[in-house]
Amino acid sequence: MERDDRVLLALIEGLGLFARRHRSADEARATEAVRLLVTVSEPPYGPGLRLAALGQLAGCAPESLPADLVPTVVRLLRDRSGQRTCTRPAQDCAGTDTLAGRLRRLRPSDEEGAQLLRTLHSALGDRVADRVALLCGQLTSPDPLDRCNAVWMSAGLYREWRTGAAEPVSLIGAQLGAEEGRLHDAAVAVLVDLFELAAPAADHLHALVVRRPELRIRHGERGAPTLGGPLKALARAGDARAVPLLAEVLAGPVVPDELGLVIPHLGRAAAPLAPALRRRLARVPLDGPGTRERAVPLLSALTALDDAESVPSVLRLLRGVPHGPRWGDAVTEAAVRALGAFGGAAREAVPDLRGLLDTDCAVAAARALWSVTGAADPVVPVLVRELTNTEHGRRRRAAADALGRLGPAALPALPGLRRMTGSGDASERALAACAVWRIAGEPERVLPVLRSAWVEHPRTRTAIARCVAALGPAGAPLRDLLRAELISPRRHRADAGGYGSHDIRADEVLLRTCREALDG
Repeated sequence: MERDDRVLLALIEGLGLFARRHRSADEARATEAVRLLVTVSEPPYGPGLRLAALGQLAGCAPESLPADLVPTVVRLLRDRSGQRTCTRPAQDCAGTDTLAGRLRRLRPSDEEGAQLLRTLHSALGDRVADRVALLCGQLTSPDPLDRCNAVWMSAGLYREWRTGAAEPVSLIGAQLGAEEGRLHDAAVAVLVDLFELAAPAADHLHALVVRRPELRIRHGERGAPTLGGPLKALARAGDARAVPLLAEVLAGPVVPDELGLVIPHLGRAAAPLAPALRRRLARVPLDGPGTRERAVPLLSALTALDDAESVPSVLRLLRGVPHGPRWGDAVTEAAVRALGAFGGAAREAVPDLRGLLDTDCAVAAARALWSVTGAADPVVPVLVRELTNTEHGRRRRAAADALGRLGPAALPALPGLRRMTGSGDASERALAACAVWRIAGEPERVLPVLRSAWVEHPRTRTAIARCVAALGPAGAPLRDLLRAELISPRRHRADAGGYGSHDIRADEVLLRTCREALDG
């Protein structure tokens, strides 16, 4: 862009900032700033300047935007792209899998254009329908750079807003037909974080991993091999077509340790993988630097598949892996969770579980022992003891949750749980309040705690919704919160500061839990 245009862009941004800040204090001058922005948003100004002006108008005077905003922006975007004379560097499509190469490919090459559209998307805010239509226009641009920018902006929309729009996701999937480079990598990275929302792109993902088997495993410059992004995204989307592809990976010479982590997303469709997973678990070394990395994902997978035939292999790990905070406890807890999931089929593990009741894995062992035997008396004292653990908040929270699941059988824990509802962090208070409600009723005692936690600490909402679901009709006093959640357009972690790769999935789990609680 020419120097004069850059100066004009800065002036446009300044006009928008002035209009936003001074519209009430200096209405006349703010109105003049808006009038200037409207002027620049129309011919004869160039497409870049017009896009910048429209972005500022969306933030300070949305009533001044053209009625045909989306078609106008898409047309200007195409005009701007057509004016670019630079071509994509050859390395953008290079397949060299080096750290420098990946960073180069993922770095935006049209930051100026991306910023223009980011400003507009941000200003449109909750006008989700307009943003979806705009993204569809961007994702069908003839210019791959515009499409690449749109892929990343789609990620921002789905992270913040609860939209079921499938078309942008399908169009992101269509970018997988590009050569492996910036656009391809961006599409994979976004689809991996969408989990089940990536389903509209599943055909594209499946076609890619069938056509390009080498993409099923990623071999980096350093570290262990990992599951390839396209196959991971297909499995996380819950698409059963991932199962035979994962079976081929399991039968190959190199099996990424993280493969087991995608199995729970496939549900019962992944049951044919259980024998191969079981065999790999039986070969995990009992003492070594890679034990945790290999064992924990496999245990998670077999737990999700409820594979009781793996009990001997699980017990081998439980009995053979040295306990300790470095990595042994992670394996022990994962093994104990698996045995608890198997229930009565794991009765031979009862002596081992009892032996863990005085260790750092006491809460997990108590839960599993109750699941296997159905007897609450041996485990309630252990869980009550853990409620007073002042060094490990995670164990206190887990103990409160376990006691709530025991229901009236956990009556001796009520004094400790009642104290916990008034102290500790929000998640501790919420879990303790849920436990009191499930054990003894007492909604009048716990409702203020739960309502406060729901509003002030959104990360407690899924646990509270599960409590409401477990209570059935008795959970009616909190159903208004669940109904309000279901009609809220914004994801519950959107304002938490920062972003986690599992935030979209966590929000979808919350919505599903709320629906199930209300339907039940």
